[in-house]
Amino acid sequence: MSEWLSREEALERLKVRAQTLYAYVSRGRIGMRPDRADPRRSQYRADDIAALATRRARGRSPSVIAESAIAWGEPSIATAISTVSHGRLIYRGQDAAALSRHATLEEAAAVLWALPEPVAFEAPSPDAPHQAGRAAAFTQLAVLADQGRPSLGRSAASLHADAAHAVGVLAGALGAPAGSNLVHQRLAQDWSVDAGGAEAIRRALVLLADHELNASTFAARVAASTGAPLAACLLAGLATLSGPRHGGAGEAVMQLAEDAARHGAEATIRRWLSHDRPLPGFGHQLYPDGDPRGAALLSVIEVDGTLSSLRDAALAATGALPNVDFGLAALTRSLALPRDAPFRLFALARSVGWAAHTVEQITSGSVIRPRGRYEGVLP
Repeated sequence: MSEWLSREEALERLKVRAQTLYAYVSRGRIGMRPDRADPRRSQYRADDIAALATRRARGRSPSVIAESAIAWGEPSIATAISTVSHGRLIYRGQDAAALSRHATLEEAAAVLWALPEPVAFEAPSPDAPHQAGRAAAFTQLAVLADQGRPSLGRSAASLHADAAHAVGVLAGALGAPAGSNLVHQRLAQDWSVDAGGAEAIRRALVLLADHELNASTFAARVAASTGAPLAACLLAGLATLSGPRHGGAGEAVMQLAEDAARHGAEATIRRWLSHDRPLPGFGHQLYPDGDPRGAALLSVIEVDGTLSSLRDAALAATGALPNVDFGLAALTRSLALPRDAPFRLFALARSVGWAAHTVEQITSGSVIRPRGRYEGVLP
């Protein structure tokens, strides 16, 4: 989808008269700019028009609106933390890609948690040696959740303290050694990565820290709305992230690259698509013109030949650009990180966003309890 449309294209997609189009513009619902080729004409923002067309197609049935809101639909929960707007990821008014050029995860947490100073994520020394990774992350968070206090009625400052501790514990479980250094530095130490690699890890963590109301964040907010301990809310997010259609996508790209190395990129793409499987690592429904997180991460990583050929073959076959999952796979391969590094980085970074949404949900005082649209047999 192009970013800007002519008047004729906009009218055709919306199926409205010109007066209605102008009304949408005057109300701020569709962005407009002069046509650079002919300033006497105007162009209209394509993603605004796509959103309006989707709303019009759904009609006004409350059940249809509610159902569509759950799957890539209309915004359904008020939040001041992050959003995707006109192809950009925004953290409390700041462009996340721009923030990732210099910020640490600790500084990104301060932005997302609306705090004046960076947040310290100190990993405690483990009581017993453990193998860092997914199993340790679940185990450590589960122990912390069992020991945690319910979140209802507590101040934001108290909840932020719990969150900082929980993220620190999760960092240790995912491979960051105990200590007070910055998280990306500790991960780089554990993975024997040089300063340049540590910078790429830092950038990935900031880019992944939050992403509006994604599936794992929604799960964390649902848990928070019941008053569950903060660590339990992060555990709900982690459980949801573990699915192959969410946090498992980076590892799926790793598998795709291994297949491409054995069978060739074009043959691999054809085989994946012929089995009616979504192609991991490419395209994103919120970014029709390309995932800015993927672009920002790939700008500081050397992409190897296998992934380069895979990227070219995917673009030729589908027209889709690499997303942040592709970037995580490229980072993992270029720095020779553990094979599950995409999931580890995703989980650690996103736990900061889960914590932000958890605190916001708790302090809102509301319970998330939608109704099901029953289609079974009645007595």
